[in-house]
Amino acid sequence: MGTPLSFLESDERNWLAEAVALATANVGEGGGPFGAVIVRAGEIIATGTNQVTPSLDPTAHAEVVAIRAACQVIGDYKLEGCVLVSSCEPCPLCLSAALWARVDRVLYAADRDDAAEAGFDDREFYDLFSRPRDTWPLPVGQLSTSDSFTPFQAWLSKPDKRAY
Repeated sequence: MGTPLSFLESDERNWLAEAVALATANVGEGGGPFGAVIVRAGEIIATGTNQVTPSLDPTAHAEVVAIRAACQVIGDYKLEGCVLVSSCEPCPLCLSAALWARVDRVLYAADRDDAAEAGFDDREFYDLFSRPRDTWPLPVGQLSTSDSFTPFQAWLSKPDKRAY
């Protein structure tokens, strides 16, 4: 008989099971095979499934949908004290969203290689950011203007801004 699971690890496995179940059910509902939950104080406070094709929104990944829902639940754009639990390793978009949301931790089940095997290969995006911009398939460049900094100056001058 193996070592008993700690309560935390047992909870984590339950959260992962919920994310995987959401992902699996989402396939039958016309979405992609991805699900996510946001956990706060040991309780799932929000869920999300991949809605890219049903909503025609390329940013509607399960993790982003869950983050948006969790922010509405707690009434804040910061998810400090929360864990993002996903059925699959978050892509760079979702990792960026998790960083902006300031979740405490990310936990996932399947990895990027599993996703690639199923036809969801985002490894090229992970690799892209480590290469010089002039080698990217998408041209990205700066065109400076005399008023480029004006929005930031307005922000810096705003006395009642809420920093994020």
